[in-house]
Amino acid sequence: MYFSPCINAIFFENKYGKLDLVRRLEIVKETGYNSFEFWAWWDKDLDILVEAIAKLNLHVETFCTRFISLVDETKHEEYLIGLTDTISVAKKLGCSKLITQTGNALTNIPREKQYQNLVKGLKACVPVLEENKVTLLVEPLNLLVDHPGYFLSRSDEAFALVKEVGSNYVKVLFDIYHQQITEGNIIRNITNNLAWIDHFHIADNPGRHEPGTGELNYHNILQAIKEAGYTGAVGLEYFPTKDPKQSLSDFLENYKVE
Repeated sequence: MYFSPCINAIFFENKYGKLDLVRRLEIVKETGYNSFEFWAWWDKDLDILVEAIAKLNLHVETFCTRFISLVDETKHEEYLIGLTDTISVAKKLGCSKLITQTGNALTNIPREKQYQNLVKGLKACVPVLEENKVTLLVEPLNLLVDHPGYFLSRSDEAFALVKEVGSNYVKVLFDIYHQQITEGNIIRNITNNLAWIDHFHIADNPGRHEPGTGELNYHNILQAIKEAGYTGAVGLEYFPTKDPKQSLSDFLENYKVE
């Protein structure tokens, strides 16, 4: 298991000074990380990004596909176009995992129909995912604090969804911060369903700040994830309460998983 800072969250509206893309990546490397992730690709200079990751010997762990609804059946063709564009970028960056959201719930369509639209949309993605060997990570988000109106919030529904889609290239992104707000029972929900999870995000609650600032015992959680057999990346998607470079350094010092 290893850690992957999200450069959008870690340096979000940085009160210590706005840092350009390259400097953010330099800090990631200087503080001891070899992977990173981000949100949108379409607002970044991809040529600069490619040059920087080669120079710093960094790996792009994951980033988001375009924000197009999957619960709206009329948007599926548009979603597939966006996915194809994003996979092209992923290949350029040497990345094999992409994050997707589901879109917000529609008020004029029964929830079960929206769920089936979501299944149908994800199944339509499978051939292009398999052809390119890219995994799509479906992310449940909390409704109470950060994403009111979003369709998919519970992990059990997310696990049922990827089982129904039935492809090793469609998995769950388990965001521990979001799931603590939504349902709690974090360790059991993870360890009972690890086969369906292919990435994690972490932040503490309340506040979405670095682990150790809230109610989640990340020493126990991370140890349980490792002992369950997970060997992949854990994304640091938190908003630091201190200088980002210091926060990243402190995290590695405080959360060594034996």
